[in-house]
Amino acid sequence: MLYHAYQAYAEASEPVRAMARVGLSFGRLFPSLAELPFGRNLSAALELLVRAKLTHTRPPYAIDKVVVAGREVAVREEVTAALPFCDLIHFAKDDVAPQPKMLVVAPLSGHFATLLRNTVETLSRDHDVYITDWRNARDISTQHGPFGFDDYIDYVIKCLEILGPGAHVLAVCQPCVQALAAVAIMSADKNPALPRSLTLMAGPIDTRIQPTKVNELASSHPISWFEKNLISRVPFWLPGGGRKVYPGFVQLLAFMSMNIERHTKAHRDMYDHLAAGRVAEAESIMEFYDEYFAVLDLPAEFYLETVDRVFQQQLLAKGKLFHRGRRVDPGQIRKTALLTVEGERDDICSVGQTAAAHMLCNSLRPHLKRHHLQAGVGHYGTFSGRRWSNQIYPVIRNLVLATN
Repeated sequence: MLYHAYQAYAEASEPVRAMARVGLSFGRLFPSLAELPFGRNLSAALELLVRAKLTHTRPPYAIDKVVVAGREVAVREEVTAALPFCDLIHFAKDDVAPQPKMLVVAPLSGHFATLLRNTVETLSRDHDVYITDWRNARDISTQHGPFGFDDYIDYVIKCLEILGPGAHVLAVCQPCVQALAAVAIMSADKNPALPRSLTLMAGPIDTRIQPTKVNELASSHPISWFEKNLISRVPFWLPGGGRKVYPGFVQLLAFMSMNIERHTKAHRDMYDHLAAGRVAEAESIMEFYDEYFAVLDLPAEFYLETVDRVFQQQLLAKGKLFHRGRRVDPGQIRKTALLTVEGERDDICSVGQTAAAHMLCNSLRPHLKRHHLQAGVGHYGTFSGRRWSNQIYPVIRNLVLATN
């Protein structure tokens, strides 16, 4: 009933936001009135009211050009493979020399893969980039069946097989576990599509190390509690009607509650900037929350199995993770170079949790292992922003160059 109540509220409150949009349009028709102090205050209030909603539609990547070798090159999105739960999207470029193929494994954790827009844009300078663009579970018919932890690993392997031999992998946050498992399985099978390098960024390889609030929340209740209290069925009138999901809006509210003062201040600052006519400052905040408030529902099977296997039992870190009845052994990885990246101030995946992958990959020779600890950044700073582009990305680029 939780999802039905949320959806009913969202639909019932839409007329209020529609009226606010009309008010903003009126202000644009009469800009002289909107520029009066009272007019700016009213416009700022209406703007906040219009944005007081969540969206369940993926925002655009909006990457139409990048600079390659000193010149601007057009970029276009192509769907290389359309799978039931994911599109493999290619950011294609014309008239450039061949570049190393890079598969970006995006999180399936409540936000769309577009959260990695800056990651993809930066990587596209020197790489032929593909990304796992996960579909919103509420839009996937139940006829496609369930999607669990093992299915995610299968999707990573399938995407690499589509890219073919010689590709590279970069996983961000939650899928670091599945990406490492996929490469371990491919190594054991001597799969010809085995990637040349694997970069794991701010991922929960071993959550026993300096547990964060997210880790503590995940281990604070038995898995039955999560299933009873956090899992809902998609309302019947939506495309995925009847599918069991962990709603994206529940995940978003949980994350916001951890930093409610910061989010409250950000919206207060947005109002103040708009009321004072500082549009550029307001737009940077609005762009962030447009992305942050775009939520994606997770298949219930995948969410519950991830909580159980990664955060509660730490199966991969303990050498007890199984995939389709086979034990996953990172010790089988001998040819794929490993780079781990962590942020000094990460409050979602603390320092040491990702670096634990090096202990698991105990057959890799030293020159195929690298670790980068980025000073002064939190979780999002590891894959977005100035330090990502100027300090972290060069490390990844150099690894690819050395192993390509």
